[in-house]
Amino acid sequence: MALTGKRILIIIGGGIAAYKVLDLIRRLRERGASLRIVMTAAAKEFVTPLSVASLAGGKVFDDLFSLTDETEIGHIQLSRDADLLVVAPATADLLAKMAQGLANELASTLLLATDKKILVAPSMNLRMWLHPATRRNMAVLHRDGVLVVGPDEGDMACGEYGPGRMSEPPAILAAIEAALQGETRIALPLRSRSQETDGPLAGRRVVVTSGPTHEPLDPVRYIANRSSGKQGHALAAAAAAAGAEVVLISGPVTLPDPVGIATKHVETAAEMAAAVEAALPADIFIAAAAVADWRAAEAAPDKIKKSTDGAPVLQLVENPDILATVAQHSEKRPRIVVGFAAETTDVLAHAKAKLARKGCDVIVANDVSSAADVMGGDENQVTIVTKAGVEALPRLHKYAVAERLVARFAAMFKAMLKDGSDA
Repeated sequence: MALTGKRILIIIGGGIAAYKVLDLIRRLRERGASLRIVMTAAAKEFVTPLSVASLAGGKVFDDLFSLTDETEIGHIQLSRDADLLVVAPATADLLAKMAQGLANELASTLLLATDKKILVAPSMNLRMWLHPATRRNMAVLHRDGVLVVGPDEGDMACGEYGPGRMSEPPAILAAIEAALQGETRIALPLRSRSQETDGPLAGRRVVVTSGPTHEPLDPVRYIANRSSGKQGHALAAAAAAAGAEVVLISGPVTLPDPVGIATKHVETAAEMAAAVEAALPADIFIAAAAVADWRAAEAAPDKIKKSTDGAPVLQLVENPDILATVAQHSEKRPRIVVGFAAETTDVLAHAKAKLARKGCDVIVANDVSSAADVMGGDENQVTIVTKAGVEALPRLHKYAVAERLVARFAAMFKAMLKDGSDA
């Protein structure tokens, strides 16, 4: 009963692999999951709603404009009540609708209206799977954070052999269990009118840096790090959700810009420093970017070629210290300046030293060693370090980490205003 209490919305697409979903439903019910099922019109050509409903233990939803269903639950609530949405089989048509944000029937509308993670199990003819249009759509979905299981190679119903066969139910089940291990709610940066006026950061300006910087060595090579930008982007979204006006300054990442947030794209540390200066003044500055400490003293104008004389000698110089510059700004210092310390050893010791050295108010420290497995991942475990003490947060999805951090910064800001102190 590993999935007891978990609510899963299954969307069945119109493909021959729809028959496999019957077995998946049975396995999920055996593990205690609570299921709601949506079928597309094409899906009902392959399996009957009666068969699906009998196994799922509840009615099947299939009509966007059903007056009865809208009265009982409402189509938007279907996706909001779930912990996870699973699309199986995920046809080329459904994947295209998801990638383009179309919503012309119940299934695609739910997929667009949800605030939860989505897992898709693609299934289609191998030529459809390999078609450039499908490859483009899958690239978009990957960037949007959609989870994917499969497809497998195998015999097709059309008589061909190749990639495009939907994964078997045990593999899909394992992917569902893995997806449900962490936070599945997606933090949306959109603000309601009440948040704009009553949110904890309403009327405040927050500047966030995110991602890595790329420092060129020549036209094709650069110095960089493994930062994905996921934590920084999540912090920007959480601050916006708390009512703040947010400026996000992002290094090179594969993430989409958070909706409704002014985003400035930069490449190098020098460009990021200039963008931060231009974004000030602000009430809170969150330096979540992993800025390269060094750059080449002079980038080569042409590609550096191999030589019989051995490897080239690189002369490096220090990049501008953005965090220290903002923390020690004589004219436009924010009330709260937050830095990050990504360390592989002696995490707390390095974080405390950085807090004192940089002159900031908060250091968010985390272990990025290979054993921690957080760099580039969806989860993080951080410790908040201030002059007053240390507070460790549990390992959480990066969106949940962002929400807790922003709530903490908002409380600090409120306390500063109350006692009239400066950061």
